[in-house]
Amino acid sequence: MVTMRNGVHSLHLFKQVASFNLFKTNSNSASSGERECDKEEKPKTLLCHNTLSLFVLQQNNTLSLSRSYSAIMISSTRCTFLGNTGLGGCGNFHGGQRRNCGPWRVTCMSPSNDRNGSVVNVMETPLKEIKKEHVEVEVVEDVDDNPISGGGPRDVYGEDKATEDHFVTPWSVSVASGYTLLRDPHFNKGLAFTEKERDAHYLRGLLPPTVIPQDTQVKKMIQHIRQYQVPLQRYTAMMDLQERNERLFYKLLIEHVEELLPIVYTPTVGEACQKYGDIFMRPQGLYISLKEKGRILEVLRNWPEKNIQVIVVTDGERILGLGDLGCQCLPITIDVGTNNEKLLNDELYIGLKQRRAVGQEYSELLHEFMTAVKQTYGEKVLIQFEDFANHNAFDLLEKYRSTHLVFNDDIQGTASVVLAGLVAALKLVGGNLADHRFLFLGAGEAGTGIAELIALETSKQTNLPLEEVRKNIWLVDSKGLIVRSRKESLQHFKKPWAHEHEPVKNLLDAVNKIKPTVLIGTSGQGRTFTKEVIEAMTSINEKPIILSLSNPTSQSECTAEEAYKWSKGRAIFASGSPFPPVEYNGKVFTPGQANNAYIFPGFGLGLIMSGTIRVHDDLLLAACKFITYTNINFE
Repeated sequence: MVTMRNGVHSLHLFKQVASFNLFKTNSNSASSGERECDKEEKPKTLLCHNTLSLFVLQQNNTLSLSRSYSAIMISSTRCTFLGNTGLGGCGNFHGGQRRNCGPWRVTCMSPSNDRNGSVVNVMETPLKEIKKEHVEVEVVEDVDDNPISGGGPRDVYGEDKATEDHFVTPWSVSVASGYTLLRDPHFNKGLAFTEKERDAHYLRGLLPPTVIPQDTQVKKMIQHIRQYQVPLQRYTAMMDLQERNERLFYKLLIEHVEELLPIVYTPTVGEACQKYGDIFMRPQGLYISLKEKGRILEVLRNWPEKNIQVIVVTDGERILGLGDLGCQCLPITIDVGTNNEKLLNDELYIGLKQRRAVGQEYSELLHEFMTAVKQTYGEKVLIQFEDFANHNAFDLLEKYRSTHLVFNDDIQGTASVVLAGLVAALKLVGGNLADHRFLFLGAGEAGTGIAELIALETSKQTNLPLEEVRKNIWLVDSKGLIVRSRKESLQHFKKPWAHEHEPVKNLLDAVNKIKPTVLIGTSGQGRTFTKEVIEAMTSINEKPIILSLSNPTSQSECTAEEAYKWSKGRAIFASGSPFPPVEYNGKVFTPGQANNAYIFPGFGLGLIMSGTIRVHDDLLLAACKFITYTNINFE
């Protein structure tokens, strides 16, 4: 079978399974493709697999991975090439049935310029007509010592090589039916299967007789979810639904996103991560540990889905603001151990019970993973780094951003949504980014990522050098204000923010000295925006912009109620985790939520649809501008 990806063709042979081709043929008529195909020079050798199907690439009498080709397929079925019961009227072949099948037919597919590898100009010809041309037929054994990669091309750079030993083609699909279909969350619809679908998919007797439309199922499920009073119970109920019926899960989530997003995402997901070993029922992703070092390619091949476009990977060292949670995250966890004493002593902990690997051992495992992912899924697979600790997050992003399609949600995703929020907030306070002064509490991935994107956008708006606009952005870490006198002892990602200033030890003094118009919290330390800090911001600004971004809610620098109350209702407030509306002096304030959940799903989809192979800063800025004009409320 000929497939095409990134402009390169590959030849695939695959076994007779419950598969069918997605194009129709008509044996009683010849299309224009027949005349075009007849003009082609006949191939000297035909390759036949399982004595059922034959595929040939022909160019100048040689097999070639070329942009211009013709393909020939022989099938022993009377209609479509690889019959399937109920599909095209042909049955599967087994045992003696092969002797009783109808005459062999040839399907000829003329060249197509469609980059997706679709087939055009299809016709069928009896095999005996091909034999008249004295074509040599060579039967290839079922087991090939040198199998060709399935699902992608074998290109000269080895960058887009798909999984070997898997027979995959975009023109065949696995067909589930009956009991198996009801156990497949991708396609199961439960009682929403219609009468016609129940007959077609052999579901009679496997379901109650009533047909309940999906809209009614949504109403039933939301009532079921609301019966639970504990958020973690709602979370487990939602995850159980996802394991049974994905379509219903996503429809329910979309129609009740405001109510359910805090359940499947922050803040409840933070508690789920902390108690993951207790609530673990079945794996939902891949686990790659130090035990699999040297075998990661083999591990990736164990995953049943082959057409992977996005991978979210973590080593679990910095989950939200909760610290090192080890092997308690999905969908791909790189388990290098944990330094969390509680987990090391917990008999229910499901990860490696050893101290975290560091240095060369850590780097070699991550590099093997990155190489295996690219080899297995190709150049365009998006790898999203999630919840890596500072000392690894920046290094990984810098190391692989020029060779892989990578994106760090904590550094780049958070920065994008916060910049969008700031631009929207300026409509309420006036001025441009260059007119404001920013002070951060927290100088890790999120803090420095946001600061850098603000500087990039300000530089773009003003045409000033990046070094110049950075002077309006100040950061406070655990040792105080980052200033030039500390530069030699700073981590490399903090050094661009070391400005000339006297040392300042605490946040309140920094607010009084720097006099910022915008205060942003990314520290992961709860209640650090004290009453004195908020009052100081209010004394400096008519409408102070206060963003308390740390997750989950327990780690937020201040609550919405505290921000509005201590600022006398003048603050423009947003948080990372959701807070309920606040009433103050007879006015109801609805806090905004500046969470990267507004960015990374759409950003990832955009990267896939655009076909880009690298993430550039301009893409992040474009995402910011889109979100700015959506209905996000910061009052």
